[in-house]
Amino acid sequence: MDTMRDRFIAITSQLLAEEPRLAVVLADISADGFAPARRAHPDRVINVGIREQLLIGAGAGMALTGMRPIVHTFASFLVERPFEQVKLDFGHQGVGGILVSAGGSYDWPAGGFTHMAPGDVALLDTLEGWTVHVPGHPDEAEALLREAVDGDDRVYVRLSLQANREARPVGRSTGSMGSTGSTGSTGFSVVREGRRGTVVAVGPMLDNVLAATEGLDVSVLYATTVRPFDAAGLRRAAGAGPGADAGAGPSADVVIVEPYLAGTSTAAANEALMELPHRVLGLGVGRAELRRYGQMEEHLAAHGLDARGLRERITGFLPA
Repeated sequence: MDTMRDRFIAITSQLLAEEPRLAVVLADISADGFAPARRAHPDRVINVGIREQLLIGAGAGMALTGMRPIVHTFASFLVERPFEQVKLDFGHQGVGGILVSAGGSYDWPAGGFTHMAPGDVALLDTLEGWTVHVPGHPDEAEALLREAVDGDDRVYVRLSLQANREARPVGRSTGSMGSTGSTGSTGFSVVREGRRGTVVAVGPMLDNVLAATEGLDVSVLYATTVRPFDAAGLRRAAGAGPGADAGAGPSADVVIVEPYLAGTSTAAANEALMELPHRVLGLGVGRAELRRYGQMEEHLAAHGLDARGLRERITGFLPA
């Protein structure tokens, strides 16, 4: 299976030939992969070098002219380092664009903490109007990217080497309880139904969540889009949807498993469930810096995001 980043390069190179207003702005990262596209479209594939503030500014400048920029580098250099430019050049100027990151939270541990970005989604959460996609498979990344190219809004697509074994459909409809398997780029899809709690798996965390909850009487929701947050879908899963009987339905205990900073979406979940007695546990990457390089799988285990660690914490939180 190709990686999400491989698919991004291939599909974006294809879309450049189909969409005359599309442009790609790079900061050396993935420049080799985009070399054929740059030869074919030298005015629309721009490499600014290792100048991340300029990367964002150039992309926003293109948006001001009516182009649809795709701006790409590692997450730590795309969101964290040039955050002021993301806030002002896109947000303050009111223009749209697509930020596509690579590297996830710790895809390349040998790169050290400078190349890790577990706080990227939480940081974007401080800004208005950003759609955030976290695909769990290259097919999903492709579908979400194609959808983003058709719009004019501000979109962040977070790519990772970690991926689920199988892709799930990505569309515009919203999943709901009673329609297992339905999905939506703006809503959570229902993968499994149960009555003793709800576990939301974000992007590449789904396989580990399914393994961790095997045999448990819980609902599992899958999210490839975390902003906007699917408040209605979570309420339905928690038994607070339209027509739900008081005291009936699944328990309003919710666990959110995210491949970035733990607790990033707990405020959104609490707001969604504010009219219902509930508890929310946010699982994800811890705040402590792990200073041994190791491998990605070792970082997952150290943060309790492997199947064993997730099962221990989920069963410890949900009622028996």
